[in-house]
Amino acid sequence: MKVLVLLPTLDEEEALPQVLASIPNGELTAKGITFDVLVVDGGSEDDTLEIAKQAGCRILCQESKGKGLGLRLGFDAFLSGEYDRLVMLDADATYDPAEIPRLLRALDKGADIVIGSRLRGKMEPDAMSHLNYLGNNILTWIAVCLYGAEVSDICSGFWGFTRNAIATLDLNSISFEIEAEMYASAAISGLKVTHVPVSYRNRVGEPKLGSLHDGTRILRKLLTRRFLQRVVK
Repeated sequence: MKVLVLLPTLDEEEALPQVLASIPNGELTAKGITFDVLVVDGGSEDDTLEIAKQAGCRILCQESKGKGLGLRLGFDAFLSGEYDRLVMLDADATYDPAEIPRLLRALDKGADIVIGSRLRGKMEPDAMSHLNYLGNNILTWIAVCLYGAEVSDICSGFWGFTRNAIATLDLNSISFEIEAEMYASAAISGLKVTHVPVSYRNRVGEPKLGSLHDGTRILRKLLTRRFLQRVVK
């Protein structure tokens, strides 16, 4: 089995070395899994790209900033290659790459998509503000009410996908609403979505997410995809 590990980056020179060093090379190889690491960069002005290059990562550079744009670029690269699974996680060291096999096992058991749930896992003190914790729970509750597909952490940045799932998703998100749209598109398409608990740590470097602004974008995306049933720009 061949896996693509997708890391969206924007000025992550502090965290990226830790993330890359934590990928469980030995465990994956022992299971007969080969993998590539793809860094999709949104316009870093620090040494992120040099670190990725020195580590032997594949690198794609976005034409403009936006996590949604970056992930969609990475998904296209996945489909153009001979990969069986894709695992994406934020490159800010909040997620532990050592838990990648946990997501792959869930896919092997029949899931099309698996979400690493921070809200069901072990969270470091202060890794998530009280406002973000509340907002994540509310948005997740709204998503389940709208779409009916069980999920426990819609805003997680740690996901796993089968090749069929990536080919099926219909996406156009530009920014941090991308995860909500992935869930919505999966639910509309009838893909099997499950979750596994993952750990969540304090980020390394400056945060990129704006709680109120991005939360509003996420809610708007959930509503438009539910009631219009198609991609809306």
